[in-house]
Amino acid sequence: MGMHGTSTAERVLQKILVPICVGSGAIVVAGFFFPDIVGEVVSGQGWLVISLLFFGGGLTYMAVLPSKDDTEQSSGMHYLIRIRRMGALDTIRDFVTRHDPITFGIPVAGLVVFFFLQLLAPGPTTGAVETVQTVVMHRFGPLFVGVMLLSVLFCLYLLFGSLGDVRLGGPDAEPAYSYSVYFTMFFTAGIAAGIVFWGPAAGLFHYGTVPPFFDVAPQSDAAVGAALTTTLFHWGFSAWSAYIVIGVPIAYFVYQRGAPLRVSALLTPFLGVDGLDSYWCRFVDMLAVFATVGGIATSVSLVGQQFLTGINYQWGVPFDSVGSVLFVAGLTLIFVISAQSGVHRGIRRLSVVNILLFVLFGVLLLALVPRSFVAREGTAALGSYVVNFVPMSLTLGGDWIATWTVFNWSWWFSWAPFAGLFLAALSRGRKIRTVVFTGFVATAAATMVWFILMGATSLYVQHRGIADVLGVIDAAGGSEAVAGYPVFDALPLSELLIFLFLGLIIAFIATSADTSTLVVSILASRQRLAPTTGTIVFMGVFQGIVAVGVLVTGSSEVLQTAAVLTGGPFAVIALVAVGGLLKAFRGEGGEYLPLHDRVQALLDERGVTLFPERPDLTEEKLGDEKGD
Repeated sequence: MGMHGTSTAERVLQKILVPICVGSGAIVVAGFFFPDIVGEVVSGQGWLVISLLFFGGGLTYMAVLPSKDDTEQSSGMHYLIRIRRMGALDTIRDFVTRHDPITFGIPVAGLVVFFFLQLLAPGPTTGAVETVQTVVMHRFGPLFVGVMLLSVLFCLYLLFGSLGDVRLGGPDAEPAYSYSVYFTMFFTAGIAAGIVFWGPAAGLFHYGTVPPFFDVAPQSDAAVGAALTTTLFHWGFSAWSAYIVIGVPIAYFVYQRGAPLRVSALLTPFLGVDGLDSYWCRFVDMLAVFATVGGIATSVSLVGQQFLTGINYQWGVPFDSVGSVLFVAGLTLIFVISAQSGVHRGIRRLSVVNILLFVLFGVLLLALVPRSFVAREGTAALGSYVVNFVPMSLTLGGDWIATWTVFNWSWWFSWAPFAGLFLAALSRGRKIRTVVFTGFVATAAATMVWFILMGATSLYVQHRGIADVLGVIDAAGGSEAVAGYPVFDALPLSELLIFLFLGLIIAFIATSADTSTLVVSILASRQRLAPTTGTIVFMGVFQGIVAVGVLVTGSSEVLQTAAVLTGGPFAVIALVAVGGLLKAFRGEGGEYLPLHDRVQALLDERGVTLFPERPDLTEEKLGDEKGD
């Protein structure tokens, strides 16, 4: 198992991708900065094809490059995350026997039936989904609000409690990757392209229609701060905590109890390791597969609209269903090749490229935006976020809360199985405290910095009348996809910003889709069997087909809603997971020290004395405090 060398197909790709990427890149760069000259040669959907060849070709080339130390680097990863290489005949012969009929067959069949119903009876299908959504978002809103707040409190408990000292895999376990790579892979997988899709748009929507929590006039000076505060609330610590309450219990039971690497490992304290093949466990894994495939497919369709909108904005190329299908096909090829190359090659490398491009774009944007406005409004919004966090977290009722807050919390919980499982797979050798700091603190901080920078810039352009971004959105039928382009057009070096933004769109969705492909392939395989290249290719192509189906049937919102509704069960499962983890830890003799005792212990260890000594605070109770 694992990745050893490269296949013949990958070696062929290495040879042909370099000239393709260089040639298409030259045309794209020339098209951005010399549009009058190049526009006479390339026009129409040719720009879409050439742009995909450039951005996709570069990412794909990175994924298929050989690596000399795959075996060494893979040693710290769970064996199920390493892909089994099988010949074509063996893959076909063993395809059925290697897959679980429930976790593999039911989600595939269910999504096929969904699209048939959407084609044959779109009205009743849409109406049924919307009815269920209304009931869930309004009737069960308090559930999502309560569980999300408890998730934040649980993360704080893990950061400061004794459970945070546990090293996953045992005291001698070593991480597979450096901390920077570990953070990069999880951040880029968990945030997906939502960070670029909603970055320019979220604040503008809350600026135009101010949340009821803030009693201020729409599009006023005070509405700017209210809009930024609300955006931070929906994308900050609460959102990322949903991944922790699923991911940490999975990691604990996998590495401390020997449970298989599956979402259903959460049920270990109730069923035991030997009972994890029950129908309840397979039902949990099946829900995770459906939520992941549905969520990724709708994300692909949404960012496809954003990418095509950018092509249209830059070159005036109208996009239709053919262009949308071309985009999805090209993107599917990228993330399938990346996923089948393994974590150490494709997934790791694309994540690193993604984060470098993300930082480059952020630095460039910071140099071009009105920094005094961004600093002033961003600081005020952070302060407001801290002060109002608890009351905002407890606000219930009303259509706005159901449409925005509850929907957001449900969306994050629906992604939690996929992101949580991947976090668990990467976390062997890390202390739980480090896992929580990475997946709860560092990721939320990076996300909020982006939304302050991008959101404040959008609000500045709109509020100062430099560009009517809300008017552009209304003219586009309310589509959020167009929001960023008039903002960039109002700044210096607009062509360069749009160019890098298009690259970010491709990079972010590719780094989430390749990871989701690996995760659903693990869940679709029978327990304790590593996914094969055949499974990876099938599940990746299937996600692409679902995305095409979304575009062809116009059911992106319906499928997104259906996928988001799985957040309800996983919000309940999160409560079960937290209770089970605490039960298991206490059963193994884990003790909880009060926060002031732990602070005193950490200070004593560093020779700092702020409180009187506690003679009862022994080394045995403190545990090993050495960092990762």
